[in-house]
Amino acid sequence: MSDHSATPPITAEKTAASKRTLPFRIELDPSRKESPWWMTIVSVLLALLFCGVFIAANGMNPVTVYAKMFTGAFGTSFGLTETLVKAIPLLLCGIGVAIAYRISVWNIGAEGQFAAGAMAATAVAVYFPDMPPYLTIPVMVLFGIVGGGLWGLLTAIPRTYFQVNELITSLMLNYVALLLLNYFVFGPWKDPKGMNFPGSPMFTAEQSLPVFGDTRLHFGLVFALAGVLLYAFLIRYTKWGYELRLIGANPEAARNAGIPINKHILIVMIISGAMAGLAGMSEVSGVTHRLMYGISPGYGYTAIIVAWIAKLNPFGLIVSAFLFGGLIVGGYSVQTIGLPSSTSSMIQGAILFFLIAGNMAGKFRIRRNG
Repeated sequence: MSDHSATPPITAEKTAASKRTLPFRIELDPSRKESPWWMTIVSVLLALLFCGVFIAANGMNPVTVYAKMFTGAFGTSFGLTETLVKAIPLLLCGIGVAIAYRISVWNIGAEGQFAAGAMAATAVAVYFPDMPPYLTIPVMVLFGIVGGGLWGLLTAIPRTYFQVNELITSLMLNYVALLLLNYFVFGPWKDPKGMNFPGSPMFTAEQSLPVFGDTRLHFGLVFALAGVLLYAFLIRYTKWGYELRLIGANPEAARNAGIPINKHILIVMIISGAMAGLAGMSEVSGVTHRLMYGISPGYGYTAIIVAWIAKLNPFGLIVSAFLFGGLIVGGYSVQTIGLPSSTSSMIQGAILFFLIAGNMAGKFRIRRNG
């Protein structure tokens, strides 16, 4: 009795077909640590195209919307100064995030460090209202830096001594800081004359950063630009910066060379948090002039994208912070044509998504077979 379920014989045609392969293959190139520079531009353009689909689905012309955002952010002197105001915390937080990424420490806690710096600076205004005017701003700056630095240290200690993943601790500490901020503005620091608004009493003129002319652009811009120059100098021209670059490129080689990696992680996270804390101080003293609920629209999270687009380059951070500041301001301007300001948040999220995808795609090579 024949077995009809037996495997049919392999013909010569099938054998030849099985040997035919594509003329190329795609493989991961381990020598590529990061994607090429042009992949960033492609990722941003793809993100804009992707968001354009949703804008069109909402009945709007994407070109019109993007043009409105660009004009609102860069087309007038008011828009430019507002873009710079938004760029200040993005640049300061971006410097902090970038310096941590230099040694592959993934600090996503800039949002919490921003809030810690804002609270520490506000504490000076609340508890030392009669401080001499010439001391007030310097002490607020110092408190903001220390507050953010200590909050960054809370992530570094578990990482260095207990091998706790810093992604988890830095993210969770964001929520702790924001809830602590809410406690203060709804509780002991709530302004009794604030018509039940969740915020501290308004700062005095001595507790507020100076502004340029009749704009809202404040002295925090000087802090941010000085931070970029300091970051560039330390990374490029100091032994410490060389050691950071070595740790980021090859941790094992750095360890064998006797470089104390754990010590560098502690120092870097303190500096990273301090820069975000300075951003928080600049925001409460230069923009809101009080600690208030929802003081940050997500500066610490957006700073991650800012640092990634800049590829940790000091002067690239200035460009990307300026562009993302414009994106935030442009998000406000599209409200006049019927779109929510969260349109800019959608674009930011899409840019991050496509940057991650582009970074991975850039590590692959197409090679010819044979």
